[in-house]
Amino acid sequence: MSFKIYTKTGDKGQTSLIGGTRVAKSHIRIESYGTVDELNSYIGLVSDFSADEQTNNWLREIQDRLFTLGAELATSQEKDVKMKLPDLHDEDILWLEQRIDQMNEVLPEMRSFILPGGHQAASACHVARCICRRAERLCVAMLEHQEYVSDLVLKYLNRLSDFLFVLARYLTHINGKSEIPWRARI
Repeated sequence: MSFKIYTKTGDKGQTSLIGGTRVAKSHIRIESYGTVDELNSYIGLVSDFSADEQTNNWLREIQDRLFTLGAELATSQEKDVKMKLPDLHDEDILWLEQRIDQMNEVLPEMRSFILPGGHQAASACHVARCICRRAERLCVAMLEHQEYVSDLVLKYLNRLSDFLFVLARYLTHINGKSEIPWRARI
């Protein structure tokens, strides 16, 4: 038996966090996990543009972590949640750092800023990086509004944006394309 996608409970601009707290759909917590969902969707697009199996395996791992991160952001801090939710670990950040180091071993040294582009997968990766930075900014804004965000969420998003930048370079490299250096107009 399938369940209905529509519940009609949000028809007046309210939604429920995990735990049952009702908030406006414009609430910063909703904006933050909605942006993480947007990021996850874009990472799926990067994977669709990439023919590299290793990269796509990495991206699937990241998508799983983003579901975990989104669940944390979607959880009410005022109520006791009865269900077991997955959580982030320091090892998840270490995993990103190891992938960054692994890709950097084969990349040429950066001698200038580079413009996004060069290959479809790399371009999509740059968009994902920008969405990731927006998600990070929203999480920082949540803290400024006295909304709880774990340190690991902030660290993971920060490191993930670094990973996505290096991955964009890596995808350009393994596809035999050239990076586009930025040449400042003087």
